[in-house]
Amino acid sequence: MLSQDKPNPSDSPQVSCQTILPTAPLPSAISQNIETIIALHRRYEKDVPRHQRVVEAASAFFGRPAFLYSILLGMTLWVIPNILPRRLGLSRFDPPPFSWLQFSLTTGSLLVTTGVLIKQERQEKLAEQRAQLSLQLNLLSEQKIAKLIGLVEELRQDIPNVKNRSDPEDEMMKSPTDPHAIINVLEETLASELANFSQQKTSTQE
Repeated sequence: MLSQDKPNPSDSPQVSCQTILPTAPLPSAISQNIETIIALHRRYEKDVPRHQRVVEAASAFFGRPAFLYSILLGMTLWVIPNILPRRLGLSRFDPPPFSWLQFSLTTGSLLVTTGVLIKQERQEKLAEQRAQLSLQLNLLSEQKIAKLIGLVEELRQDIPNVKNRSDPEDEMMKSPTDPHAIINVLEETLASELANFSQQKTSTQE
């Protein structure tokens, strides 16, 4: 009688233990918003001149630890030959107080600061455009909400089964907020608070 060999577990193909989680697609509204943001960034980056891109790339390197290590290494290689005894045969190209080293560091600091300011200015312009866009969208949303409140109030008044009532808060919310009035109130409140603070400070010192 022939004996049937049992299958060896090692002969079977290995099954991966990694679990692949299915990713649900994003809603269409979120996908459109992401594409809009990417398009805005692409549009802004397209107008940047080539020379400014080079300066910003160098400025990005200034903020990395490798730049600090390169400065320390350069200063070490500069200072050591100038402080060693002359009998070692090394020429002192910048003896103490290291006037050329000071000049090099001052010039490098000026270039680094200028590069950082150039990149920071463009970032500030981009942030200002984003703030203006957010302000416009917030004002538009506020106007739409006020319009919807007004439409809901008109619908409530037209329904015969709903008892009509007077709500001052609804009447106020139906009209969009005036941003100029809010700014004026904030400025007046801030000015009065600063005046009261200065008076309290003066009375305390006396």
